Amino acid sequence: MVSDRLPEPIETGGEKRMKSNRKTLSSKWLKTRIAEKSASLRPHVPETKRWGRSSFEGMLRRHGLVYVKPTNGSCGVGVMRAELRRRTGAVDVQSGTTRVRLASPREAYGWIERRKPAKPYLVQQGIRVLRKEGRPIDFRVVIQRNGAREWEVSGMLARVASPGKAVTNGSQGGSIYSADDVLAEQAGKSEAARIAAGFERLARETARQFALSYPRMNELGLDIAVDKRLRSWILEVNTKPDPRPFALLDDPSMLQKILELAKGYGRICDMTVRKAKKGR
Repeated sequence: MVSDRLPEPIETGGEKRMKSNRKTLSSKWLKTRIAEKSASLRPHVPETKRWGRSSFEGMLRRHGLVYVKPTNGSCGVGVMRAELRRRTGAVDVQSGTTRVRLASPREAYGWIERRKPAKPYLVQQGIRVLRKEGRPIDFRVVIQRNGAREWEVSGMLARVASPGKAVTNGSQGGSIYSADDVLAEQAGKSEAARIAAGFERLARETARQFALSYPRMNELGLDIAVDKRLRSWILEVNTKPDPRPFALLDDPSMLQKILELAKGYGRICDMTVRKAKKGR
């Protein structure tokens, strides 16, 4: 995926203003901190801390499920899942399709520390997401600026993890489905409409919040999970969302809208679909 590139914010008189140069905004830590500044977004942002023994063990005991992910990374590469078995204290860890059971959170920390790359990592509260045929589901929601510099929600789809994997990314072999169809299947039509409307509200508030720091921003892609109680969680905010998964939907209108708006602010999109699959 193309790297995230945005203007760099600087502090001037207590407000953020823009430098003329540009830099990469790929830090999940920074993007989480920006989202948490919004009172309406904060309840939808999973607890996230920098990687370390105390943060990993504390969050694992508190939430029972955590994801460990690179601070700078994309496509689900390097993401690991750890789940505590409260009765025994053992921890099930998954990395790709590799699964191991460790005797304790301390042993799980050591196992992950030995295998993760030597670069900054985060620990994120795990969400017990909706599943399709036992496979995790999340949703990608795209919001873009139009010619009037107003924000439009231009696309929404569901991603289902490849069998045996914990991440849903198309680049990891995930399957692409209509968001409306998956939500209706999981929650019924009326609840599906309510949840989808909530996705739009989260996208608009996220765009508003990010634009306070980065007013030249043109697009965002939110990865949203829905838990078993039908509560929505923002797992990640992408500042250069990939339009290619939308090419796998039966209805081409969302892709057409995304490409039309992207063209308006000068983005040329590579539309070669490599690993994502069309949901059946």
